[in-house]
Amino acid sequence: MSEFRKRRIQSFLEKHQDRARLLISCPDQPGIVAAVTNFLYERGANIVESNQYSTDPEGGTFFLRIEFDCPHIRVRKEEIENEFSPIAERFSMDWRLSLHTHLKKMAVFVSKEEHCLLELLWEWQAGELLADFALVISNHEHMRETVESFGIPYYYIPVTKETKQEAEQQQIALLKQYDIDVIVLARYMQILSPSFVAQFPSKIINIHHSFLPAFIGARPYEQAYRRGVKLIGATSHYVTDDLDEGPIIEQDVERVDHKHHVEDLKRIGRIIEKTVLVRALKWHLQDRVIIHGNKTIVFK
Repeated sequence: MSEFRKRRIQSFLEKHQDRARLLISCPDQPGIVAAVTNFLYERGANIVESNQYSTDPEGGTFFLRIEFDCPHIRVRKEEIENEFSPIAERFSMDWRLSLHTHLKKMAVFVSKEEHCLLELLWEWQAGELLADFALVISNHEHMRETVESFGIPYYYIPVTKETKQEAEQQQIALLKQYDIDVIVLARYMQILSPSFVAQFPSKIINIHHSFLPAFIGARPYEQAYRRGVKLIGATSHYVTDDLDEGPIIEQDVERVDHKHHVEDLKRIGRIIEKTVLVRALKWHLQDRVIIHGNKTIVFK
């Protein structure tokens, strides 16, 4: 870790040592916000950011994200969680409380294309990606030197049709060894098995080089070129058993025209891909995403 990053992280931890985040989803009904904010007030908390949304005030689902400062929250977290449980039960809440200073442990999977991984490394090195970059797993060797130059462990696990199950077992063992919180597929060109995905529900983020649901599967830029599209884009989403159909976190597009060939589309697409992936990952790391069915609520 660079000295600059160390200073950046240390400053962040010191500044936000008393900050926490509370995420809630529950059936919409009167009194939710009042109950939550009064609970925090009674424990000496000061709300610094609050976002809420309802799918329908009459029988819909209510979503709430609150950031608050509370003295000694790091040692009081379990106590506050226990005290909040009766309120959560009363409103049938699905909820979680997380510390602002908890840096999620992140694993990145990559194949041959390097642009998304490099963007993640640069953002992390600059202190802009607030995560514990724990390891990189690849089915190719060529990024080892680059990754290890950042002081990050690199694991080469080749994958073939015959060895896929064994390879995934090795990957799972590593992820559990490092106690990983989030897995980022930075153009990892292998389809994860349902058994792998089941081990990490809502913890795997993918970047798809297409503006989903268009051009699902392999060679999307070739598909787009043949179709004569005027917009190309990228989609970052959570991975589920349905290929490229998990809850979407972020998307973006760029205009193209008849003068752009397949290689032009790929070049433009790479810029969109890395931008969209980093944006989605940051929102996940900051607990700004709540999954609702096959959709997401993103409090930016």
